[in-house]
Amino acid sequence: MFRASLRSWSVLAVPVVGLLVLTYAATTSEPRASTEHRAPAEPLRDSPLPAGGTARLSKCGVDDWPRPVPRGKGERGKDPQLVLTSWGAYDPGPKPPGKPRFTVHAAIRTGDRPLLLDAPLAKGRVTLDLYGPHGEGVRASARGLTATVVDSGYLGKPVKAPASGSFRVDPGKELLVDVDLPAGAVCPGHNLLDVSECSPEDTNDSADCPVLTLTFADPAIRAYRAEMTGDGAVDSFSDRLVAVFPEPDTSEV
Repeated sequence: MFRASLRSWSVLAVPVVGLLVLTYAATTSEPRASTEHRAPAEPLRDSPLPAGGTARLSKCGVDDWPRPVPRGKGERGKDPQLVLTSWGAYDPGPKPPGKPRFTVHAAIRTGDRPLLLDAPLAKGRVTLDLYGPHGEGVRASARGLTATVVDSGYLGKPVKAPASGSFRVDPGKELLVDVDLPAGAVCPGHNLLDVSECSPEDTNDSADCPVLTLTFADPAIRAYRAEMTGDGAVDSFSDRLVAVFPEPDTSEV
């Protein structure tokens, strides 16, 4: 683990193979928030987010299992697949314009057939959750978000929707997407700059670090899975891609 210099990036990278975590947190010129995080004395209420979606503040401090219960066949399969590549906070500091951001970078991959996804990508059907370590429970939870297709995985620029109205994921290729965590979806006691901190901060044990869950739903995913298996019961398949890191120990289920 390492700490970034003032007003700098620090990157939490999730390699495709190896599951190596590099945690990052940006710092500011202002005093840091207290590292002691406490659950709210009273349950909080969910609230709408300014840019759309819902902040699930009622989940703050709740120690749920990070991988959601599958809602159909194929959800744990690798075709198609949602892969987390990196995430973390960026603080522009007092001089450049802009506000702190916490962005999750991911990639959508497919098998031996192309996958077509309508634009805007999964509009209102993306969820993002962060769970603190050691039973702390939910640190942030947002529902009803929309993913942004970008041209690269690091500070990528948004890609315009094709004239066809659909993004195409070809075999052997990947569609890069960004999802921003809204500040209003972060639980009390945390902010965008410290929500992914480990406890202790200088740990080398992934069990001391938060777990991130990203889900992405689209009817085309359900149809793709049914077509790949030749199963006519399309409704029995999940329309959702789920990525969890670090992946929970299935022996605890």
